[in-house]
Amino acid sequence: MSAAAESRPAAAMNTFERYLTVWVALCIVAGIALGQLAPAPVQAIGRMEFARVNLPVGLLIWVMIVPMLLRIDFAALDQVRQHVRGIGVTLAVNWLVKPFSMALLAYIFIKNLFAPWLPAEQIDSYVAGLILLAAAPCTAMVFVWSRLTGGDPYFTLTQVALNDTIMIFAFAPIVAFLLGVASITVPWDTLVTSVVLYIVVPVIAAQVLRSRVLARGGASALEALLHRLQPWSVIALLATLVLLFAFQGEAILAQPLVIALLAVPILIQVFFNAGLAYLANRALGEKHAVACPSALIGASNFFELAVAAAISLFGFNSGAALATVVGVLIEVPVMLLVVRAVNASRGWYERGPAR
Repeated sequence: MSAAAESRPAAAMNTFERYLTVWVALCIVAGIALGQLAPAPVQAIGRMEFARVNLPVGLLIWVMIVPMLLRIDFAALDQVRQHVRGIGVTLAVNWLVKPFSMALLAYIFIKNLFAPWLPAEQIDSYVAGLILLAAAPCTAMVFVWSRLTGGDPYFTLTQVALNDTIMIFAFAPIVAFLLGVASITVPWDTLVTSVVLYIVVPVIAAQVLRSRVLARGGASALEALLHRLQPWSVIALLATLVLLFAFQGEAILAQPLVIALLAVPILIQVFFNAGLAYLANRALGEKHAVACPSALIGASNFFELAVAAAISLFGFNSGAALATVVGVLIEVPVMLLVVRAVNASRGWYERGPAR
């Protein structure tokens, strides 16, 4: 059995993943309270920057992301030819539809329909955050969603590895293009720095560590390492969210409706992209076990990267950072709805399109 197969994650969500929305809600409360009760230490953390990158958050993002990237086996890329139709749908939805549809939804809802209820000075920043969220396809959680739908594990691994490879080269240009279209100025050097810090370097570090662990102890050693690192990854995510909401507290208390309004384009995009990928795979005659992970990766986001990039580009207290965190807030309950939908429709899917 290959290392890719041996290192597949467990089928079920762990306690943290299952109740992610609850933990994020608690982080909102803790962060707002921290910002109100201890503003000086929070501001001091915010000033710890180098080249517009906040050093404490940069460290937290690394601790958060590397365990997820350890699961990726880039050797799986040689299996692309076995799933050409499903991979084609995944790539089309993730890179040709998803970022651009989110930019359109952000323009419709944030810059127009909801603009009267949003702080005018943050509207462009909210749009930027939504674009960052959509331009980063899911990495770790898609394994969980795939297993909950009986998805093909090899296809899931292949599409994640391929998406991560493309993300290294495409994330910055797509974000810069869409922000430019939206008349939002982003310094290229900061964007490229974010890509290097939060994609390139962690991917390389994770792959070097993965290779060494597998060489010394095989898949069991890798799973043991992941088991030890997982609590630190969770702690890093929660700490990052607490800091974000500590900076966002004033804005949230002043306009609590903002979170609900930001959730609307995210929800529409999730269901639109999941449905598009699912139906496209059915029309092309792909099996259900391929259509499910293809639809799920198109619906979910690599929110850790989006949060990190938003902080680097726009700062802790920006609307962009808040918009990406809203993606974290609704990720699990919404994706569980998508999982339920593809599982319930399996009989209809396998009957195939009408001739």
